[in-house]
Amino acid sequence: MAEGRGPMKTAVITGGAGGLGQALSRDLQVRRWRVVLIDLDVSRLQTTDTQSLVECDLTDPVQLKHAAEGIIAQYDAIDLVIYNAGITQIGAFEDQSDLSHRKVFEINYFAAVSLAHLLLDAIRRAKGTHLAISSVAGFAPLYHRTSYAASKHALEGFFKSLRSEEKIHGVHVQIAAPSFVATNIGKADRQPDGIARPGSASDGKDYMTADAAATEIMRGFDRAQPMILVGRVARLSWWINRISPRLYQWLMEREISGS
Repeated sequence: MAEGRGPMKTAVITGGAGGLGQALSRDLQVRRWRVVLIDLDVSRLQTTDTQSLVECDLTDPVQLKHAAEGIIAQYDAIDLVIYNAGITQIGAFEDQSDLSHRKVFEINYFAAVSLAHLLLDAIRRAKGTHLAISSVAGFAPLYHRTSYAASKHALEGFFKSLRSEEKIHGVHVQIAAPSFVATNIGKADRQPDGIARPGSASDGKDYMTADAAATEIMRGFDRAQPMILVGRVARLSWWINRISPRLYQWLMEREISGS
């Protein structure tokens, strides 16, 4: 539903060129927000009156600082930052290198933390919101996703702790945990170390479209939910894992690994 005719609000979305990033951007623009999309490659996207593009390697501190300073110089106050950029890594831990494990953390965790620090004051000025896109793997185990699950657990730990610090500034901190979002199904671009685009896994269950996931995320944002469980699998996983972690692990292994 579109918002009223007050001053336009500003949102920043990392991973803006991906399926979920674009779906979130569309939803916000319908609400009459202006959106800044940050991604490594924004050449496929278009700049409009309500959508601007920033090309940036989030793992490069110089590029990230320059991008953040440019956004602040243009908008000063930021109402919402959606930390959506991420990669996955699929495969057995024994086949992964330390370097690839660190790469997952650099994108999924450290890039979000660095951007949150750079935009901290701008978000405080707007009494805005940090919204981190996590995963079911951020609160529960996931077969053949050791580095991915670890990075999402870290992301949740950081933002849940930040929530307490930023409360006194009138800032909200929310986490969204989708299950499997089908944004890159069938794209055979997995690297030898298992690193791949998010949403490209072929062993997922009950896939959601990016638009459906974005709708649920924004509904949770509207309700100021601290934890937004996105999709049926996410909701079931949350409750089963809370009630019986052992049962959850058994069900997960049966469904994902086939064991």
